[in-house]
Amino acid sequence: MRFPKAFLVSLAAVTTLTVVASPAPAMARGFIMEPTARSYSGNFPVTVTGTKNGGFTGCLTLTPSGFATLTIGTERFTYGTFLVVNDLFVATIQAQGYGQNAGLLFIAPATRRLTGGVYEEVYGGENFQSGALAFGAKGGC
Repeated sequence: MRFPKAFLVSLAAVTTLTVVASPAPAMARGFIMEPTARSYSGNFPVTVTGTKNGGFTGCLTLTPSGFATLTIGTERFTYGTFLVVNDLFVATIQAQGYGQNAGLLFIAPATRRLTGGVYEEVYGGENFQSGALAFGAKGGC
């Protein structure tokens, strides 16, 4: 999957902002800049492919207040946030880090409809694995 240079520059900036802001949900919520013409609250099927450990399908749920949860099968990750800034959507979900901080990032262009993007799994502040991200239709899970 190829992305335009401007998208990758924005991705790097928002990923840095997300890693810095995510530990405190109240702080991250202060950065939400949701376009008034678009609403991302609701649930979205997500499919991740191309990671070194295979992939997965789950359900990403976003609230109007900027909180996010992820369900994969029977496992539920309840501590997350999302933001939209510079036409970029980023959801960060706290994950089990086994002694270190860990997070799951869902990053995509913030268009009228979320379609595809990048998934990144971070442990101890470093990329553990990444892959292609596809969103299903809003309300699809």
